[in-house]
Amino acid sequence: MAKRKGFLLVSMDPPPLIEEEYNDWYDTEHIPGRAGIEGFESARRFVCVNGWPKYLSFYDLTGIDVLESEPYKKASWGGFSAWTKRMLPKMRGQYRASGEQIYPGDALTGSMTRMLLLRFSGVPDHLATTIREGLLANYATRAETRQVRLLRSDYNRQIDYIGLIEASAPYSAPTLDVTLFGDAAPFIDLVNE
Repeated sequence: MAKRKGFLLVSMDPPPLIEEEYNDWYDTEHIPGRAGIEGFESARRFVCVNGWPKYLSFYDLTGIDVLESEPYKKASWGGFSAWTKRMLPKMRGQYRASGEQIYPGDALTGSMTRMLLLRFSGVPDHLATTIREGLLANYATRAETRQVRLLRSDYNRQIDYIGLIEASAPYSAPTLDVTLFGDAAPFIDLVNE
């Protein structure tokens, strides 16, 4: 089996009074800094149009081991800039997830006009197939769908599964039938567009 792609996902919501500075910080320092680290294959930002928190950044990685590399460690945790240290404590709704792409395993973030994110928190691993099947049943045959991915995050002693659905246009009709997730449905705690 080919090596699975890794990922890093971060969401947060700045207070309105510093939202402009937050965007400047992310666009001029944070995203370019991460994009320059070896093993980061993409660095994208998204604005939530339906759901919360408002901002999401997503990074495709050659593998999860990139987050253990010296260049990443130097740029993160111990190496935060003064601007980063000033901004992060002010954020609300912070969520960080990292791990492996379970399905299809090797896809990269593509071109899209919309992305849907479904988070299943604290999920037992035996439900991974059920979640994948539910994502595909909900979205794979829709004309708007470009790509469906399933990610597994084992971060901070909790296993989350994250469904990412890339779409070429906003979905024209209701898009989520939770019954298709069977026993995994009660673990859905976040749906963002």
